[in-house]
Amino acid sequence: MDTLYKILGIALVTCVACLIVKPVRPDFAVFLSIVGGIIIIFYLLSYISSIFDIFDNIFQISGINGSLYSVIFKIIGVGYLTEFTASICTDSGNSSLGDKVLLGGKIIILVMALPIVTSILDIVMEILPQ
Repeated sequence: MDTLYKILGIALVTCVACLIVKPVRPDFAVFLSIVGGIIIIFYLLSYISSIFDIFDNIFQISGINGSLYSVIFKIIGVGYLTEFTASICTDSGNSSLGDKVLLGGKIIILVMALPIVTSILDIVMEILPQ
């Protein structure tokens, strides 16, 4: 819970700083926003590490192919990075560019998910009687 308060505090301070700086230096306000987001991500690293450990345990217990494990985390990473970048684009007044970033991220996620879909279909075909 302590981390949540830190994240909320950093977010609020960053927002106020951006509001103060934006009329004077809009380019610096975007930089402040990016730095605030990176600081928040650093506070979340321990949680992210525990998520990796839990998923690793799940994949070891289930016996799922290790290559799918890396694909799932790459997909999650693409999703978060895409959303973060699109938010920065929107905050800097380029909402159209942010929409294109989101579209690109969704297409990349779809392409990356195809091996997972193929693996699921293989499992279903093995289960079904011939």
